Amino acid sequence: MTLVGFYVVQSTQPGDRMRVAARLADKAFSRGHKIFINASDETEAKQLDELLWSFRASSFLPHGLFGQEHAETIGIGWGQDPDQHNDLLINLQLAIPPFFSRFARVAEIVTQEPASLDAQRQSWKFYRERGYQLEKHDL
Repeated sequence: MTLVGFYVVQSTQPGDRMRVAARLADKAFSRGHKIFINASDETEAKQLDELLWSFRASSFLPHGLFGQEHAETIGIGWGQDPDQHNDLLINLQLAIPPFFSRFARVAEIVTQEPASLDAQRQSWKFYRERGYQLEKHDL
């Protein structure tokens, strides 16, 4: 069954969600995981694509927008079916994507912005009521 982790950031800055997603992707990639990042929209996906190119000067994260080269290692989409990905889903949308349960792990990123807090409380309730194992990580 899918393990769901909520990564709680003590910030209201919108860009912090993407920076946490980049940190999570970097850590997961270094451990051999394949990652699908579900951005809120195409604009955010492109911003995340740019961020991953410069995220850490000492490492390279092979990634691509959905359908591009390297998207099989770290794919960045905005609601598309994640193709062959089933290892780690980093969800930046405020809604739970319909394909979440095919992944071994899901990472939900929570900021202190009211819309994010409300949406993630609803997500926690959704996952808990369906019996998914939940973890909370304070960052």
